Amino acid sequence: MSAVPSLRRTTVAAVAFLALSIFGSAGFAADRKKIALVQINQEALFFIQMNQGARAAAKAAGVDLVIHNANNDPSAQTNAIETYIQQKVDAILVAAIDVNGIKPAISEARKAGIPVVTIDAIVDGDNAAQVGVDNYKVGVDIGKHTANYISKTLGGKAQVGVVGALNSFIQNVRLDGFKAGLASVPGAKIVSIVDGQNVQDQAQTAAENLISGNPGLQIVYATGEPALIGLVAAAQGARLKIVGWDLSAQAIKGIDAGLVAAVVQQDPEGEGRAAVGAAIKLINKQAVEKNISVPVTIVTKENVHQYRAIFR
Repeated sequence: MSAVPSLRRTTVAAVAFLALSIFGSAGFAADRKKIALVQINQEALFFIQMNQGARAAAKAAGVDLVIHNANNDPSAQTNAIETYIQQKVDAILVAAIDVNGIKPAISEARKAGIPVVTIDAIVDGDNAAQVGVDNYKVGVDIGKHTANYISKTLGGKAQVGVVGALNSFIQNVRLDGFKAGLASVPGAKIVSIVDGQNVQDQAQTAAENLISGNPGLQIVYATGEPALIGLVAAAQGARLKIVGWDLSAQAIKGIDAGLVAAVVQQDPEGEGRAAVGAAIKLINKQAVEKNISVPVTIVTKENVHQYRAIFR
């Protein structure tokens, strides 16, 4: 009987050691402050650029930064935060997939004296600071921009489709804002919403189904980078206009071809830098604004030249 508890302790210890190895304890120097970034995925250029900004800011400040890729899995984000609490990092950054499901882990970090800075997705909880944009307001802005195009070019009437990511809280907020902005033109009707699940290949398939199933579509809105790239690929040769979020080389080609009308361009590198900067202040017990805003730009054919070098 005594062998069972011993085996259990050994198993738990092995799992804990494995977890620490996976999450990168070896990447931390003993004499430097330690910051962990819990990321959504490392497929979307948006998150890659956010990581680059965070790394640059950490290097400039002389702090260690490790990045965990959750591969679009909310439970993996929770597990990562719990592991980083055990590692006693000095601060945690998180771009949350599930803004409600992540709250208990953030609360545990706060109880452990570890400040958490949330990025992009808005978390109403025990996070010490929020870095990003007002996704609802910007959704309204791109919705109004689209409504204005419909009024001027399509006589105030249009069939509108959406390629979203229904598993993403933040992209659903962008959709709600878009609907509110689009409502300024009563003749614009959203006829179908498809789910790309924030994965480019799935977004392309969903967009192909949307376009083939709705031959009268005139406008399609993409709520994020994978949706926009997938939609651009699916819409080649289609007679419609695309609006959406997050520039890419594919989106710029779409603007040049007249397929893409407008794209919300955030500053993910700026968000990464701002999040690390806020974390360092919190570590040093300095005051930090609860909401740190990073500006956006609506990119069209008139100003796309400013971004070509970035996506070459």
